[in-house]
Amino acid sequence: MLLPFDVDVPPINPDFSAPFFGGLQVIASYVLAGAMLAVFIMLVIAGAALAFPNLATHKVQSWAGDNISRVFLAAACLGAINGLFGWFVNFDFGF
Repeated sequence: MLLPFDVDVPPINPDFSAPFFGGLQVIASYVLAGAMLAVFIMLVIAGAALAFPNLATHKVQSWAGDNISRVFLAAACLGAINGLFGWFVNFDFGF
């Protein structure tokens, strides 16, 4: 009788060197960096509109007061995603 432990299985090592992974990494790096830059600019504008009332119009102040917590949360989430991406994959801007 043949038992499952009697079968010799050769060592199998997967190959993750697909040629398109480098391009996807560059695109993801650009998208994450661009999104983080855009959210950081929104956070600075919202903070400046609330800190200096004479700097912005009433509509901008109203938007900043309503959405600064959402923008801050988006910045925190994008920062965490950027950190994880940079740690696991490493940023590659194609230079």
